[in-house]
Amino acid sequence: MADKNDKVPENVPGKFYVDNSCVPCNDCLEEAPQLLKYTDDESKVYFHRQPATPEETIAARKAKEICPVEAIGDDGE
Repeated sequence: MADKNDKVPENVPGKFYVDNSCVPCNDCLEEAPQLLKYTDDESKVYFHRQPATPEETIAARKAKEICPVEAIGDDGE
């Protein structure tokens, strides 16, 4: 389960986030490429923007479900 106290610093504020347990496997990027990006050093993925439509929210939830290390959370601020 993702830890909102251990977020990747690049995440924009909001409900969805990626924590530092991320291993950049690329699975989440395939589900929500409009919301997620690699950090500059490509060591982690982060939410560069929050979902703005119901479709984007579904994509963010799918990205969370597919994450093999459960690094995506949806209880952020």
